[in-house]
Amino acid sequence: MTRPEPSYLRIAAELEKRIRSGALRPGDRVPSVRQIALQWGVAIATATRVITALREAGLVDTRVGSGTVVTAQPALSGPVTPQRTGPSPMVRPRRASGRRARGAEVLSRDRLLRAAVTIADGEGLEAVSMRRVAGALRVGPMSLYRYVAHKNDLLAQMADHVFGEDVLPDPGSEHWRSRLELIARTQWALCRRHLWLPRVVSFTRPSLAPNMMAHTEWTLRALDGLGLPIEIRMREAMTLHALVITAALSLAEEHEAEHETGMTLAHWMVTQRARTDELFASGRFPLLAELHEIMVPDLDAQFDYGLDRHLDGLVAYIEAQRDG
Repeated sequence: MTRPEPSYLRIAAELEKRIRSGALRPGDRVPSVRQIALQWGVAIATATRVITALREAGLVDTRVGSGTVVTAQPALSGPVTPQRTGPSPMVRPRRASGRRARGAEVLSRDRLLRAAVTIADGEGLEAVSMRRVAGALRVGPMSLYRYVAHKNDLLAQMADHVFGEDVLPDPGSEHWRSRLELIARTQWALCRRHLWLPRVVSFTRPSLAPNMMAHTEWTLRALDGLGLPIEIRMREAMTLHALVITAALSLAEEHEAEHETGMTLAHWMVTQRARTDELFASGRFPLLAELHEIMVPDLDAQFDYGLDRHLDGLVAYIEAQRDG
């Protein structure tokens, strides 16, 4: 009796047909993991295996900021036909080998984390799993446990890894406000590069992560000489970081919404126009109606405003402490 084909191979074959028929052309974005899960009614893990199979076949590639797209020159494997009875050659699962191939890179913590970060950047945090990272590295999943204890440990190490991307100046600007602005904008840029990052940062149960701790230590030193107790300096460091993370969460949510729906924020606002016109025509919200005509959501501008007003408030607080 023939065993039924795994669902991820069946879905991968369907997407392969779209690619080879030209329905999906080089550079086109293929359905995301979430879209596959919803459209075919499968689990996220199964949808992730679909993308992995297509990638290993050379049909798709992950690009930072663009997601998973059709490669410029898809691999030349045999076509998939409705009559085929077995898996397409391009999606045949690989057997994990305990012996490292000649010329293959040696697995290391840095290489593992770089692979995991690349997956999260291109496909979202849901795509990151021990099996998915192992597949990208072409190693057995168990080999990863030499470096990470479990998935949460992997996410924490990924966050710490990217916090080490930027070298903070020592000592930096002479003025404390310029130093705080620098650290906040550095972290904002970091969250822009890695949209998943705000979701793995915890304020109540922070990781003992050296690179993240270095950012906090730098912020505490930036407040030297102001006469502030260490407890207040720590609260300021946490508040400043929270300001960045909160704004970055909105940025990530908007990016995810655009990726999932294929609709930009401007386009979405157009689709809501009839409803907003109806609400504002009632006269209940005259000030909001006025703003609606002149304002376009700009998360960078919102972050700039929040940062400036926060630092203005800190200036007033420091001056009040001195006067008191």
